[in-house]
Amino acid sequence: MNGITIRGTGRLAGVAAMLCLLVVAGCQSVLPSGGNGVGASGSGAAYLAAIRSENGLPPLKSDSKLERAAAQQAGFMASAGDMDHSTGWGKGFSRRMKQNGIAGPAAENVAYGAMTPQKLFSMWMDSSGHRRNMLDPRFGHYGLGSATDGQGRRYWALVLAK
Repeated sequence: MNGITIRGTGRLAGVAAMLCLLVVAGCQSVLPSGGNGVGASGSGAAYLAAIRSENGLPPLKSDSKLERAAAQQAGFMASAGDMDHSTGWGKGFSRRMKQNGIAGPAAENVAYGAMTPQKLFSMWMDSSGHRRNMLDPRFGHYGLGSATDGQGRRYWALVLAK
């Protein structure tokens, strides 16, 4: 991974970590919502609804906490130039969920590439693990985030939860 490594303990390491988080937050961008005001999650709503309906499941509802967690992950991946479920600095998926107030079962799909949301969801459906996440009947909510790095490469994260 091409992420930043912070070493040391105490106040200086904490300040450095906060500065890095600000850099990540500044890299975040979302796709146009199609006019429904829900950010990047809006661009995936129709695809997720169709996927779930075709498989006998109710639609997922957009959730601002999940969208924030997805946008954080997409922003981190874009800043690191690497696709991963960790945001580095010892912050894996579980910890990020807890920090965003997300309790219970959750899952995440990540992707990289200049693709439309239609292609993105199609690609995830063609992958057994990603498909399983989107069709998990325990999940009722989702958040989709995307971010672009300095070279125009787009990173995606979809967070699903109860």
